[in-house]
Amino acid sequence: MPEITFLEKMRLPFGGQEVEFHHLVHESGGVPFLRIRIRENKRFTIFDVDPVNAQKWGDLMQAWASEHGGDAP
Repeated sequence: MPEITFLEKMRLPFGGQEVEFHHLVHESGGVPFLRIRIRENKRFTIFDVDPVNAQKWGDLMQAWASEHGGDAP
């Protein structure tokens, strides 16, 4: 079984989706993953994202948010 550590949970205001973030490490070692678990009503979508692609995803989201008012208080 992988070792899973809870990081954060949020609810999106416009769709009501519940998003959870976990740190995931497999017993055999190797690359750690960021597990993103999205719950929409009874449906779940789970992404296990490696560090390189998590960085790309995060950079893209941060740039988009900065350009569209995400830096506002």
